[in-house]
Amino acid sequence: MLHEISPRRLVIATRESRLARWQAEFVASRVRELYPDCEVVLLGVTTRGDQILDRPLAKVGGKGLFVKELEVALLEGRADIAVHSLKDVPMEIEKPFFLAAILSRGCVEDAFVSNRFSSLEDLPPGARVGTSSLRRQAQLIAYHPYICVKPLRGNLDTRLAKLDRGEYDALVLAAAGLERLGLRGRIRARLPVQKMIPAPGQGALAVEALAARDDLASWLKPLTDPDTERCVAAERAFARRLGGSCEVPIAAYARMEEGGLKLVGLVAEPDGTKLWQGRREGKPDEAESIGRELAEQLLKEGAEELLARLGAGAEILDGKTCGLGDTPRFSE
Repeated sequence: MLHEISPRRLVIATRESRLARWQAEFVASRVRELYPDCEVVLLGVTTRGDQILDRPLAKVGGKGLFVKELEVALLEGRADIAVHSLKDVPMEIEKPFFLAAILSRGCVEDAFVSNRFSSLEDLPPGARVGTSSLRRQAQLIAYHPYICVKPLRGNLDTRLAKLDRGEYDALVLAAAGLERLGLRGRIRARLPVQKMIPAPGQGALAVEALAARDDLASWLKPLTDPDTERCVAAERAFARRLGGSCEVPIAAYARMEEGGLKLVGLVAEPDGTKLWQGRREGKPDEAESIGRELAEQLLKEGAEELLARLGAGAEILDGKTCGLGDTPRFSE
């Protein structure tokens, strides 16, 4: 049931990138559908994650770099809500914030993007593949040890421009972002979840607000998709139990099937030499328990030692050589 008094004006804090503004505009359009008389305004904010582009995320603070300045706008009263890609939201939501809505999920898969090659399998030894995450790095090298994975930062348009200038032979990006910006034609192949498990929350949009704003909780509740909410709850619980951040390669994907919830999760060595992977299923209302139980399973199978070793920060490989027969490298 909607709040008895409809909102008159809502200010949405968003990052300034084209994709972030699309996401904020999408949420704004949904709000306007619910409340036609509500004035919805976007407030552009530049985050540290957008400013620091010369180092991998794991070296400069991880996912929270894309969220903090938007949260400051909420605290200062300059914005009512903030819109995020859920995969960019830290697994622990600190007080005084909460997630007021999780919208229906888009495409969860990663995409192979290249101007020269049609798939990962077509890449020659030593091909330069750009990615921004340790999760992708580990899985790419594990299944394709002959390629050379290179760090890739910047917004979506910046990344594609680097590919077009020949700095990379291919990129691996979230398919949802490409689709949302009308760039589906850049996708040469979609990577099956079996070979590239997504990030927890990938493809979903989240709306953050101050926990004290009961009015917002009521107004925004109709935006939430229950199935998406349950699935990402399992994924985030899995990552949270593993201390999930950009510092450790963690992947998780849950789906609803035959009335139940099925979760696959992975934690890996950054260089792809060892993957711990498992599955768990149960009732949808047990989503968080399913996630925690799968994490416990992988910890017992050996992932605990990895997490202890990487606790001081992930190993961003800096070797200069790569190719068939070489130790896979994350090349600078």
